[in-house]
Amino acid sequence: MSQKSSSDLRRRVADAAEAALAAQKYVSPVDVLAGIGWLPLSLVDYWRRGRVDQLEGVGAVRADNLPVALDLLRQWAEAKQLEPSEISYVSATRDRRPLRFTAAGEPNVERLCRTHWSSPDLSEAKRDSMGQRQSRAPDLVVIYPLKEWRCAGCGGKDSFLFMENDEPHCLTCVDMDHLVYLPAGDAALSRRAKKASGLAAVVVRFSRSRKRYERQGILVEEAALEQAEEQCLADEDARERRRVRDVQRRENEDVELRTRTAREITRLFPGCPAVRSEAIAHHTATRGSGRVGRSAAGRALDDNAITAAVVASVRHEDTAYDRLLMSGVPRAEARDRVRPDIDRVLDGWRGVWFRGRSGERGVGSPRGS
Repeated sequence: MSQKSSSDLRRRVADAAEAALAAQKYVSPVDVLAGIGWLPLSLVDYWRRGRVDQLEGVGAVRADNLPVALDLLRQWAEAKQLEPSEISYVSATRDRRPLRFTAAGEPNVERLCRTHWSSPDLSEAKRDSMGQRQSRAPDLVVIYPLKEWRCAGCGGKDSFLFMENDEPHCLTCVDMDHLVYLPAGDAALSRRAKKASGLAAVVVRFSRSRKRYERQGILVEEAALEQAEEQCLADEDARERRRVRDVQRRENEDVELRTRTAREITRLFPGCPAVRSEAIAHHTATRGSGRVGRSAAGRALDDNAITAAVVASVRHEDTAYDRLLMSGVPRAEARDRVRPDIDRVLDGWRGVWFRGRSGERGVGSPRGS
């Protein structure tokens, strides 16, 4: 690898590692390889399911480049004084066999691939808990099929299928027919039943509209389900009180976020009417809306996120943008057309009210004040 290529790879590895560390307080080689584009995350799940022998086989990476990237990650992590821990990777198959990263299986490279680097700010107990969670085998996955199918083992049919050795099998052929189906809907019941069951599986079904598999419920042992139902009945009142408290807590958090967002809007746009700033804050910070106010930047009251929320409001409320869209104008063109109107409103709210002879903007009180 040339010096220029090595320098570029070092930067890409560092950027990917920084992003992973900021998001989850630890960095894994899989995170970095995915971050630099060498490893599609969709195929990582395929590997975790035990559908391929080694991860290297599904990645866009040369065998001689992998150790280089892993060593660059190690150097970056040590410079950051991150704590290393070796994680066990096992497949989501009935035999829970260890997963392999490379075709050659060279011990030093495999060890580097299993090494996660965590923030030194984490306590030892937190780090141990995180390591146990990362080492836990993925859930067994059973598919609720949309179409009729035949078992590769017995040739029969079943309501559910389990993929084994890249072939569909009925639950009887994989010794899972003693499990009972618990539909999703009661989180406490599902959590307790799964914890008490010696064998459990997640049931998924493909959504044609969303183009992805979605969780439908779980399969658990019948005795575990009965035990979970008894536990839920015993503390139903306590759980209801907790739900009420959680609802109230979330409502209080939402009110506080809207108040702080409105205050920031007023700081950035002092000419914005109070009623309007409160309306923008309420709209953008609505829980579950997916709007900018609920993003990480929005909750952190980032200036760019707040400005984006205000711009969106002005675009819809104070310009002809929506009418242009309804008349068939393409979105990009409609945005270009209304941009001067948006700037004019924002200038007024910022207190920008005149232009000097040189064309530079002057900042002061709105005209007439």
